[in-house]
Amino acid sequence: MFMNLNAGAIGIRIDLEGAIALAKKHGFAGVDFSITEAARRAEERGIDTVRSFFTAAGVRPGSFGLPVEWRGDEARWREGLQQLPRLAELAAALGCQRCVTWVPPASDERPFDENFRFHVERFRPIAEILQQSGCRLGLEFIGPATSRRGRKYVFIYTLDGMLELCRAIGTGNVGLLLDCWHWYTSHGTLDDLRKLTNTDVVAVHLNDAPAGIPVDEQIDNRRCLPMETGVIDVPGFLRALKNLGYDGPVTVEPFNERVRALSADQACAETAAALRKAFQAAGIL
Repeated sequence: MFMNLNAGAIGIRIDLEGAIALAKKHGFAGVDFSITEAARRAEERGIDTVRSFFTAAGVRPGSFGLPVEWRGDEARWREGLQQLPRLAELAAALGCQRCVTWVPPASDERPFDENFRFHVERFRPIAEILQQSGCRLGLEFIGPATSRRGRKYVFIYTLDGMLELCRAIGTGNVGLLLDCWHWYTSHGTLDDLRKLTNTDVVAVHLNDAPAGIPVDEQIDNRRCLPMETGVIDVPGFLRALKNLGYDGPVTVEPFNERVRALSADQACAETAAALRKAFQAAGIL
């Protein structure tokens, strides 16, 4: 596994070249990016030039967000499906085969079984297209109880539930975007992680939780940098991933106002230091 930067997740608005430069400067081995932005750059300057952004810096692509609006309008979903083959081919040509998105943990429109079928129907064509370019799809479950309250129908919010959806999609290239925040807030255990394999995990997010708040009262967009509070067993989480042979990006996504208020360099420096501390505590560095 490797330290990976998602600039937007720590409040930095910057273009692809700028994000790669920040990753290199602060010791991140990889960087998340927008495949639609990369496609625009490839059209303007050629794919070899875009590829050189990464290779010249010695920074690898981490993951790219799914560029298909799959949650709502069917026409927009189908339009996204039409664009996905060329974007997936570009991602693979850039050396990135990890595509990710998140799944809402509740619905006001569809009961569980209907919603499950809806997600299978929406994701299976996406996964099939990604598979043609050797790409995998990582699905993130959303753990906090506060994200489900007030909604009419509960949906998937646990690791086991998301694995069931991955199996139902049935293409063999769908796994988890595994965030230790959602693992913790869904009452996940280390034993849950120990039963996974590397093929089950497409990408990883690492965070900590504010202290003094009961787990079922944690709010999704109020998080901390890894190892900041010790509420989440970040070292145990990482050791479990190490033991299953996980070989992908580990990205901090704290949604933290203090971090967002820092300069780009300060935010990257603190994030990198937190990741190194976590990796060292887990015996990875």
